[in-house]
Amino acid sequence: MNSAFWSEMVTCFNELSEDAQCRVVVVSGAGKLFTAGIDLMDMMNSVLQPEGDDTARISWGIKKKIKKLQETFSVIEKCPKPVVVAIHGACVGAGVDMITACDIRLCTQDAWFQVKEVDIGLAADVGTLQRLPKVIGSQSLVNELALTARKMYADEAKSSGLVSRVFADKEAMMAGALEIAGEIAGRSPVAVQGTKINLIYARNHSVADGLDYIATWNMSMLQTEDLMKSAQAALEKKSPKTMTYSKL
Repeated sequence: MNSAFWSEMVTCFNELSEDAQCRVVVVSGAGKLFTAGIDLMDMMNSVLQPEGDDTARISWGIKKKIKKLQETFSVIEKCPKPVVVAIHGACVGAGVDMITACDIRLCTQDAWFQVKEVDIGLAADVGTLQRLPKVIGSQSLVNELALTARKMYADEAKSSGLVSRVFADKEAMMAGALEIAGEIAGRSPVAVQGTKINLIYARNHSVADGLDYIATWNMSMLQTEDLMKSAQAALEKKSPKTMTYSKL
């Protein structure tokens, strides 16, 4: 994950968010592994290069750089289109930050995960410490992973809830990821995007606040033609994928 990655991810997901042709996103790694994490030399030459006349100004400059890096993964969460991530091999450091911002996580049997930051002398600062506790649900396990930097393998990732499915190999995983994406893309984009947005809102708010938010949301969204089309499919005992929904 070099400087080009950090900037291009933001551009990519901002464009996908606005692209009416896109209904779901699948993220995967092209090499022998998903990701080895941040490019340390790149980080040393950018984030850790002091800019400013004194400690206060240098510190503010570093904070701005960290916030910019955080946005690289926050745009995944902010994207109204569901994001399916398919992980094979190693997923290290910032890779864990990235996948916890995704909506559905799949992996291969040979996948492993590592919150690596303590091994390089820092606390993870682009999402893992904030999102992983809400993904796994066990604060003790999160603490163990983050404080020891031990590897978590596929079976434990599945049992802890980090991933929802484990596949024998990358080919099977990609087929599974595309199948899930197809199922999502075949549904009403009004319903799908509204569901993602409200799931994230509910995660960060009380039940009462979440109920009020969805009531306010649906007071307009229930007026969509997609509702009648989906209801028609149900009455005719057809899949909603047989219906044609307008772009969003």
